[in-house]
Amino acid sequence: MMEIKRKMGIAHFARRIKQPRGIWVKMAFVVVLGLCFVFFWSFLSSYASSFNVQRESFDDIAEPVSSRTKPARNEVTESSKSHEKSKVESGLKSKEAKHVGGGSVHKHETKKKKEHVVVSHPPHKKKDLPKPVVVVEEEEEAVVKEVQEQVEAETEESESNKEDGEEGTESDNNEGESDGNGDESNASADEEVEEKKEEVEISKKRKRKGPVFDPKAEYSWRLCNTRSKHNYMPCIDNDGLIGRLQSYRHRERSCPKKPVMCLVPLPHDGYDPPVPWPESKSKILYKNVAHPKLAAYIKKHNWVNESGEYLTFPQNKTAFSGNVLQYLEFIQEMVPDIEWGKNVRIVLDIGCSESSFVAALLDRDVLTVSLGLKDDLVDLAQVALERGFPTFVSALANRRLPFPSGVFDIIHCSACRVHWHSHGGRLLLEMNRILRPNGYFILSTMTALTASICWNILAHKTEEASEMGVRIYQKPESNDIYELRRRKNPPLCKENENPDAAWYVPMKTCLYEIPSAIEQHGAEWPEEWPKRLETYPEWLTSKEKAVGDTDHWKAMVNKSYLTGLGIDWLHIRNVMDMTAIYGGFAASLVNQSVWVMNVVPVHSPDTLPFIYERGLIGIYHDWCEPFGTYPRSYDLLHADHLFSRLKNRCKQPASIVVEMDRLTRPGGWVVVRDKVEILEPLEEILRSLHWEIRMTYAQDKEGMLCAQKTLWRP
Repeated sequence: MMEIKRKMGIAHFARRIKQPRGIWVKMAFVVVLGLCFVFFWSFLSSYASSFNVQRESFDDIAEPVSSRTKPARNEVTESSKSHEKSKVESGLKSKEAKHVGGGSVHKHETKKKKEHVVVSHPPHKKKDLPKPVVVVEEEEEAVVKEVQEQVEAETEESESNKEDGEEGTESDNNEGESDGNGDESNASADEEVEEKKEEVEISKKRKRKGPVFDPKAEYSWRLCNTRSKHNYMPCIDNDGLIGRLQSYRHRERSCPKKPVMCLVPLPHDGYDPPVPWPESKSKILYKNVAHPKLAAYIKKHNWVNESGEYLTFPQNKTAFSGNVLQYLEFIQEMVPDIEWGKNVRIVLDIGCSESSFVAALLDRDVLTVSLGLKDDLVDLAQVALERGFPTFVSALANRRLPFPSGVFDIIHCSACRVHWHSHGGRLLLEMNRILRPNGYFILSTMTALTASICWNILAHKTEEASEMGVRIYQKPESNDIYELRRRKNPPLCKENENPDAAWYVPMKTCLYEIPSAIEQHGAEWPEEWPKRLETYPEWLTSKEKAVGDTDHWKAMVNKSYLTGLGIDWLHIRNVMDMTAIYGGFAASLVNQSVWVMNVVPVHSPDTLPFIYERGLIGIYHDWCEPFGTYPRSYDLLHADHLFSRLKNRCKQPASIVVEMDRLTRPGGWVVVRDKVEILEPLEEILRSLHWEIRMTYAQDKEGMLCAQKTLWRP
């Protein structure tokens, strides 16, 4: 009977719907049906999400689960045990992270390692949480520290991106000097951050044990097929499939997603041993730096001439209308405190032109680092490297340069064509970050922003011989002047922001406070050169280690490197220490006719400020990525325990050997000191690249390998 009534009700409802006035009934029916659907869907999705969260809590103890139900006081269920266990382990991890957060490991690396932590605890009690016992392998302790530092660096970078987003967008709209790629670069930066986060998750799951090189691997080499051909710089050149239709080079450093495992070809006309130093200051082999646009450039400039198979650089013909020596004397006359080679030792030259400024300063014991901008499509930075001058290539756009804060005595920009006003003046603020307090900024043009950052103009004069206007500014030595500004723009940076963080860190539109405490680097001007080389400042916490490092390498270089490895040091000029710690290796070579690029890996303790304090030069870098320079840039690479320190951080450690092959000139050398278990497979890789193994040595599981690159290409 009930069934018949139900059917009659439905039939009556259907007839009402068919009537004209039944439109309201139809709408009511649809609304009721939709509400029912939403109710059941929310119920099912809530249940599903709850299940997923709980499952994640079992797989990843780093994410504690918030319990919805609280068990009875005297009742302990299996789920509550799992939940409390998760809370204990997560709290333990957080506590451990806080403990290691104050270490001296870099705070500017974005790629993480997986920590190896074993947690054990007694049987679970009803009321009190157990006290966990942590066992951390000694070799992995540094990794645990590093993970927390990397998390902080990522958080700081993401926050700074949010803070600078509105400011950057506004400046992009107001500045006509920008190239119109601001939105695209911001989007690509966000995508890169997401990609790096994915890489971090992958690296966290990567096992920490096992050999660095796969002993069973067989290598088959091929040449790189890129648009830049023999001048290929993987993280700078835009050689993707889409990139070939776009600009020649990336707006920012952007490395290939997969490790580079191809070999860069030699120049079209081959490669001959470079002209030795100091003759290379005045001439180099043309074919070693051949470039399609270089020939046209030579015809328009008189500071470089083509003479047979050489490019020559007449001393009386420079970019300056007068003599470059007169230009240096002119600067020192305006500011007598600039004593070249004594009070001033380290200089950064923005933009590579004809390098006469760098060459003249070398004769006065001043070490100058030339920044070759990525927009240099004539590759003049490669010409500077071939001549034997310290040079690296980088973009100067959104990210910081790979230097610590307050390390350059002078920054020089002569017709470098940098738009210092663009994007809220962040480029000038980046110069302020890396310039030493009381340091000098020499410009051939004028910028109004120097007043807002309290730079004092010491001299403004036109040099008669060159007819070039020169302005010399000086950075303040204390914070008092910042408080006297009427307009606090740009503002002071937050106290918790690290001014030394530089690897994949965006530039900030703020002023860092000038160090004032004796335990901070940059609070005092260094000793005069060469005394500063052997001076250990008060802020250096590991003075004994630094002294020991210097003594160790001084003895090692004199005993074996200069005489026992078969290296002809008369043909060695450009040297790189791939794992510089305190700069001891570079200090031991200071009396040789070489310059050393000290590379401090981003996963190691930050000792680069001390290297600059000594009057040496260096740079931050992650060896899981290619270095920012041209192929065939260095005569000798030195790697002391590089691979054992990297462990398995990199996706494919063999790509580091490929990068060493790219960096080294034919006839150049690599000297590797490491564990025997690493050197043996490394030797096989070098043999597959047709390198000549000149010497191997092993004792007590430690050894040395010395190899020389040949002209072989596949």
